[in-house]
Amino acid sequence: MAGIEPEVQDFLKRIIQTVSMTLLFLLLHMTFGIYFNWAFFEGSPRIGNIIYYFIFLMTLAALIYYFYRLWKDHV
Repeated sequence: MAGIEPEVQDFLKRIIQTVSMTLLFLLLHMTFGIYFNWAFFEGSPRIGNIIYYFIFLMTLAALIYYFYRLWKDHV
């Protein structure tokens, strides 16, 4: 990317980081939630469901914080 201005290059890097982190987050949680059947309740919530959703909420909060830090001075 030698011909691109530094501001545009920085903006594109932030977009790529945002998209890739979102995809990683979604792929990991879909894989573990569906593969290990932790995202679905079978009658009543089990300990695996509770742990899965707790980790899901913590990583979602971390992802939102990461996006906030990534974009706060550049918007």
